[in-house]
Amino acid sequence: MVTHVNSEARGDERGALIAFVEAQRGGVRRSVLGLTDEQAAQRPSASELSLSGLVKHVAEVELTWLRMAQGKPNEKQRAEADWGDSFRLVDGETLAETLAFWDRVARETEEFIREVPSLDDTFPLPDAPWFPKDGQVSMRWLMLHLVEEIARHAGHADIIRESLDGKTALALVALEQGYPSQN
Repeated sequence: MVTHVNSEARGDERGALIAFVEAQRGGVRRSVLGLTDEQAAQRPSASELSLSGLVKHVAEVELTWLRMAQGKPNEKQRAEADWGDSFRLVDGETLAETLAFWDRVARETEEFIREVPSLDDTFPLPDAPWFPKDGQVSMRWLMLHLVEEIARHAGHADIIRESLDGKTALALVALEQGYPSQN
């Protein structure tokens, strides 16, 4: 999992965008290092958020944006009635399965971005009160939005993990890299 985003090869804007998205994914993924499904499902504050729920949410959000950009139906489309299920594991779902699902989505996102003819290509935004009517966004916007979305939730994950066992983001980087415990 990336902790430092290296400078892109000269002129490789796609590679830079992919690397920054991957760095934010790493922040969320690290938050569950060494935890059981039960620990990852805990909600240590007044918030409804759990680490496993955040992992599921960011994976499904990435898939949603990818499918919009591809112009394909979203196999994980949520309705208002089941929106809350995107923030928690249900029906026997496991953290490991959810992480594997996100890996598949991440690979598909990278393949799509590398193959799209231009980062200036656009796709329509859905009809929603928070989007402009008949709005369009570029593939570049998509990747920047994924950085924003995943980073927001990586921050949530940092707080939740520290509340669970005191491990900070830096301690989790050390753990991931095989260094002695930092707390």
